[in-house]
Amino acid sequence: MYLIVRNPADDIYAATPDYVHAMEVRHPQRFLFVSGTMGLDKTGVPGTDLDAQLALIWSNLERILAEAEMTTSNIVRLTSYLRDASYVEANQNARLAALGSRRIPTTAIVVATLSDDWLVEIEIIAAA
Repeated sequence: MYLIVRNPADDIYAATPDYVHAMEVRHPQRFLFVSGTMGLDKTGVPGTDLDAQLALIWSNLERILAEAEMTTSNIVRLTSYLRDASYVEANQNARLAALGSRRIPTTAIVVATLSDDWLVEIEIIAAA
């Protein structure tokens, strides 16, 4: 599999340092589409605050990826659903910590979550 970042240099706004406009995936053997994942522990209880929920989300995503014999290195697309716009920076920092130097196409959307104590939900697409 080959990943090619697609960031046009003209006639479009510049991508910021924390994401790319597009990621071309060449010759993948398989894709993994992961449902929105919440910051819930193994008993279904949400983390007590935003940082706890973000840590649980990334732990849960790593576990789901491992089930498919993948890691965060296989993530090629990410969408975050935030209960409040003020969560953008914490969400970005958690994503950057989880992905290291890798930059992928990402979108953050402010929404009313299904439960008031769910502060953020993240869905991903991974390829291998």
